Amino acid sequence: QMVWENGCTVIVMLSPLVEDSVKQCDRYWPDEGSSLYHIYEVNLVSEHIWCEDFLVRSFYLKNVQSQETRTLTQFHFLSWPAEGIPTTTRPLLDFRRKVNKCYRGRSCPVVVHCSDGAGRTGTYILIDMVLNRMAKGVKEIDIAATLEHVRDQRPGMVQTKVRPFPQPGPTPA
Repeated sequence: QMVWENGCTVIVMLSPLVEDSVKQCDRYWPDEGSSLYHIYEVNLVSEHIWCEDFLVRSFYLKNVQSQETRTLTQFHFLSWPAEGIPTTTRPLLDFRRKVNKCYRGRSCPVVVHCSDGAGRTGTYILIDMVLNRMAKGVKEIDIAATLEHVRDQRPGMVQTKVRPFPQPGPTPA
């Protein structure tokens, strides 16, 4: 319903359906064919494994009351570990580039989700905001202030671990 009401055409999914035997996310699309969710029929058109790190799905979303149909593209990132961060940045940056290429020129919101809507989702949104500012030529980017802004919108975005600072070693002579 949210996707329909906001005219969304792109969905970014950052977690698996099940991780370490724990359900992370409800499957909101059929394995094949179509499924009805209230007044919305979701039809899986295609599923393409882009690389080992992500896949792309295409859906038709139909409002059965109005008979209007829309096309959705879901980008599903597969290599973000349950605890921590991806081991390298390249797959996530390639994923973001693919998402942005699909989204370019559209004015509707992008749906970004993971299991809790805060950790991976917040990190992805923060990275996207910072890289967009860099691409626009902004010379000074305050990442902490940007994170604070994101957390003002949704508390808990970008989960962080408390790490002790390393103790300074002896000063070389």
